[in-house]
Amino acid sequence: MAIVGGFDIHRKQVTFDYLDTMTGQVRRGRIDPACRATLRAWLQQRFAGLDDVTFAVEGCTGWLFVVQELQRAGITALLAEPAQTAHLRGPKKHAKTDKTDARHLRVLVADGKVPCSWIPPEQACELRALLQLYRDLCEEHTAWSQRIHATLFHQGVPSLAGRLSGQQVRDQLAGQPDELGLSAAGAQAVGVALRRMADLEAEAAPVRAQIAAFSRRQIGCKTLQRQLYGVGPLIAAVIWAFLGDARRFSSSAQAVRHAGLDVTVYSSDGKRTPGHLSHQGPPILRWALFEAGHHGSRASSPDHRYYCDVAARIDTDRAALSVGRKLARRSHHILRALGEQAYAPVPAGR
Repeated sequence: MAIVGGFDIHRKQVTFDYLDTMTGQVRRGRIDPACRATLRAWLQQRFAGLDDVTFAVEGCTGWLFVVQELQRAGITALLAEPAQTAHLRGPKKHAKTDKTDARHLRVLVADGKVPCSWIPPEQACELRALLQLYRDLCEEHTAWSQRIHATLFHQGVPSLAGRLSGQQVRDQLAGQPDELGLSAAGAQAVGVALRRMADLEAEAAPVRAQIAAFSRRQIGCKTLQRQLYGVGPLIAAVIWAFLGDARRFSSSAQAVRHAGLDVTVYSSDGKRTPGHLSHQGPPILRWALFEAGHHGSRASSPDHRYYCDVAARIDTDRAALSVGRKLARRSHHILRALGEQAYAPVPAGR
C-alpha cells in the first residue's frame, strides 16, 4: 500500500491531506496543536508498520521538526521549495486555504513533481541555528552603535577619534558626557546603548568561538578555508551550512542563484530595466560572500585586479559582490569535488 500526502504548517495547527493509492481514499484534517509530541503520536497511530509512505512539506518556518518526525517514523520526507511550489500552483483561480495548499502538495507528490530542497544533516541544522544567532547578535550590536552615532550628531557632538569598539572612546562617552555637550537624556541614552553593546559582545564571543571550533574540525569547512582567499572559519561555516550539498546544482551558476547574487533582467521590445540582485537565497549567505568579497581589495588577493577594475568602473560594493559571485562558484566546485566527505559529521568531543 502506497500513501502520498502533504502538510501545510502553521503555528497553531498542521493541515494534512493524504491519498491511499491502492484504495483511492483521501483523508484530510488538522493536527492540533502543531508540536512535536502531537505529530509523533499522530504518525504512530496512522502509519505504524507501513513502508511506502511519502509526505511533502514546504520549506517554511516549522519544517524542521515535521521532517525530523517523519524521518523518525520511517516516512519519506520531501522538502518543497516554496517559490517553485507556488509557481506550480499556477494563476490564482480559487480561494487559497490551508486545505488547498496541503492538497496541492499531495498532488505534486503523487505526480512526482515536488521541487525538492536539500534537507541538511543534523550538524548542519545546528550550525545554522548558531550562525543565525550570531548574526542576530551582530545586527543588534550594530543598531545600538548607530543609535549612539545618531544621538551624538543630533546633539551637535563632534565626531570622536576612534571607533566605538575602542575602550578609550567608550570611557570618554561614559565618563565625560557634560564635557562632550550631551544633555542629561542624551547621556542616559548613550550610557544604555554602551551597556547593551557590552552585553551583546559578551553573548556573541562564545557563540563565535563555538562556530570557529566546529569550522576548524569539519573537512568541508577546512577545505573552503584552505582554498579560498579571504574565507576564515566563520565565513566558511556560513557557506558550508547554507550553500548545502553542491551536487544538487547542475552548474556553479545555480549556486550563485541559490545565494541570491544573480542579477535579474527584464527586457521587452527594446525596453530594458536596470538589473538588480534577485535576493532569493539565504540573506546570511549573501552577507558572508559579500564580506569575503571585500578581501579582493588586498594586493595579495588573486582577484585583486578584477576587484580594482570593477571598483574603478562602478564602485567598491559592486566589486565585492562580483568577487562574491566568484567565491560562490568556487565553493560549489570545492564542495562538489569532496562529495560525501563535504558533510562528514564531526565526532563529539574532538
